[in-house]
Formats: sequence, structure tokens, C-alpha cells
Amino acid sequence: MESSSSSTTAIASTSLTAIQNSFDAVYSRYAREALDELPDNFTITDPSIPGHPIVFASQGFLKMTGYDRDEVVGRGGAMFQGERTSRRSVMDVREAVRNERSCQVSLLNYRKDGTPFWMLFHVSPVFGRDSGGVVHFVAVQVPLQGRRRRRRRSIGCRRGSDGGGGGGDYVFGCCRKEVCNDNGLEVELVSSMDHGLDHDTRELESDEPCEATDDEKRSAMVAMDNIFSVLTHYSEIKQSFVLANPHLPDMPIVYASDAFLKLTGYAKDEVLGRNCRFLSGPDTDDSTLYLIRESIRNQQPCTVRILNYRKDRSSFWNLLHISPVRDASGKVAYYVGVQIEEEHKNEDRQGLSPEKRQLSVVGVVRVAVRSLSMHAGPSKS
Repeated sequence: MESSSSSTTAIASTSLTAIQNSFDAVYSRYAREALDELPDNFTITDPSIPGHPIVFASQGFLKMTGYDRDEVVGRGGAMFQGERTSRRSVMDVREAVRNERSCQVSLLNYRKDGTPFWMLFHVSPVFGRDSGGVVHFVAVQVPLQGRRRRRRRSIGCRRGSDGGGGGGDYVFGCCRKEVCNDNGLEVELVSSMDHGLDHDTRELESDEPCEATDDEKRSAMVAMDNIFSVLTHYSEIKQSFVLANPHLPDMPIVYASDAFLKLTGYAKDEVLGRNCRFLSGPDTDDSTLYLIRESIRNQQPCTVRILNYRKDRSSFWNLLHISPVRDASGKVAYYVGVQIEEEHKNEDRQGLSPEKRQLSVVGVVRVAVRSLSMHAGPSKS
């Protein structure tokens, strides 16, 4: 018995350590403090930890449910469900999580004191900058005001797309199945509710879903925007890349990373406002430049090997990946160019290939642009 108890304690300790380290492995140390300042009701869960537990709960969420943080962190979402919670809506959420996509449903949950309340539940995946896989899920909860509707069980769980958009879909990041689905994890936001799914999947006639207004749906999306803005801000991108705006004359660079400035030797004020062609020189291949222009004209990504020049006019072979970045409406807002010097292409601490490093940067940039576009509005076409 003593040996069994020690083993259980060791497992619990390992799980607790994993939960505590969940943020530290992805974000800088100030991320928790910044999230705590947000007024929204939300939780963040980690699918890589058995049971898919909550690793962060906002102050607003704790106030809404009546729990203390240490009562919530480390536990699954099933703790907020009850006998009147719609099993069909839970299944919708579980399916969305398994497929690493965004989902929005009306859901009946329970506070610590046992009182039920309707909420608009909006969950979205967070993709890692290094692996490109899902590292967390963010779940926003907006309390609903008691309106009823007949027999329609969910607002809708929508499948995310790389270039899609419209229809109010709000999916952050870009899930690439070739890099997301090899982790062997069974992702279940509500896996601990499986026992209830097999017994009764019928809606209770007396508990028709509460209907969310457009303002409440908008509140959920703005809250998600705020959260992803914080997560993106505190998720460092150490790769060389630039953003160019295709809606301005000559498609100028509007953002350049510190790593890009280090690679090329230019200062930021020498880069911003210029077209990327200033990196070309006498031995740059015109056919490669043509391929880049065609990919931009067709709004398609491309990867090329191109000879570029630094400020001191020394040349280097650049493994360049260019991709359109679409805003929340699905229109191209920017083009991102990710540079890897061929001489150092294998110098990565995680052992990632140059292609995956480039794709991970594109994914994180897409998060930021989608977040930004919710405030600034869609780009002009």
C-alpha cells in the first residue's frame, strides 16, 4: 500500500509540474500577468497533458463560476457540467477539439453553488510557433440573458480554413495537418464526460438552448481577440521575417523582425517603406524574381532559393518562403517573407527543418493579423 501511495503521489507531482510549466514553455514570464488584467471570462487548457486540464483561468471566469483558481487549475471542463447540460452540445465541442478547429455553442453550465446558467461557449486552438501543432485551447464564456429558442442546439461549430473566412468564423492560426496530427494525442476538451454521452444524447424538452444575441456573439469574438493579442505578444518569434502590404504602392515592408535586421545588417528605418527587391543584386536570378512576382499575383505561397545581398554588399543564399496572410474576413492583408540563410539552415535548437520553421512563423503571424483585423476592419481588396 505504501508503494502504491508513493507512486500515486509521484504521478500527481509530475502532472502538477507539467501544468505549471505549460505556459513557461510557450510564452514569456509576463503572459500570466497580462492575461490576469483582461476582464473577460475564459480558460486555457493544455491537450498535451493527460485529461486536457485547465492551466489558466481568468479572474472574470472565477468570479462568474464562484470557484477559486486552485480549485479549477488542473481539472477538466466536465466539472462545470450537470444533469441538464446538453450532451449533444458537448459532443459538438469534443468533435471540434479533436479536429483542431474553432467552435461556438450555447451551453448550460453550473456554478460552484450549484446554480445553472446559460453561456455562449467559444473555443479556439492555439498553434505553437515552433512545431506548428496545437499547444493550447482558449475557451471564452459569455453569460446569456435568459432568452429561449426552440430546439436548435448550437450556434455552430465551424471548420477552420487557411484562406477562408466570412460567415462570422473566427479561427486563429493555421492548422496544417501534416505537422499537427502526428503528436499521437487524443485531444478531448470534455473527455471526462464520456460516461454521460452513451446514456442519453437527447435534448431535455424543458431546457431548450438559450439564444445569444449578435452583441453577445461579438463580445465572445472580441474577448478571443484580446486573449490572442496577449498570447501573440508574449510568444517570441526569433526567426527572420518581414511583412509587406500589397495595398500600398510598390508593396512596401511595414514590419521587419530583429532577426531580419541582424541577418541583413540594415537598421529598421532603412528597411521600412521599401520593397523587398532592395535585397537583390547583380547576380540575383531574374527567373527566381519572376516566380516570386507570379506567386504574389496569384495570391499563392512559394518557396525559393535566392541570392540576396546585405547592407555591406556581401551576398548570401536565402531560403525564402513567401505566403499571403489573410485577415478575419478572408482577404489578403499582408505577405510574409521568411528568410533562412542557407549556410545556417540546420541551426535550430528544436531540430526542426527549415520548412517547418518557416511554416511556424507564418502560423504565428496569421494569429496576429487575424487579431489585429478584428479591431482595424478588413483590408481593402
